[in-house]
Amino acid sequence: MKVVSGEDLRKLGLNRYEAVIIASQHSRRLNTERIQKLERLEEDPMVELEARKISMVALKDLLDGKVKFKRTNSM
Repeated sequence: MKVVSGEDLRKLGLNRYEAVIIASQHSRRLNTERIQKLERLEEDPMVELEARKISMVALKDLLDGKVKFKRTNSM
């Protein structure tokens, strides 16, 4: 498991608090998708599920630039 450094976040223009908020929102979306896949698992046993922790997937997606975010004044 890779440790997320402050330098990695600064490259994205984020501080660690903003990164936590964005990653947690993305984690919720990923978890919703996982729940939907679990419900379909009874119908189709070939549905693939992510084996890693959702929070780690969300952080990796954020660092890889797969998560789109927009800064607002409330953030």
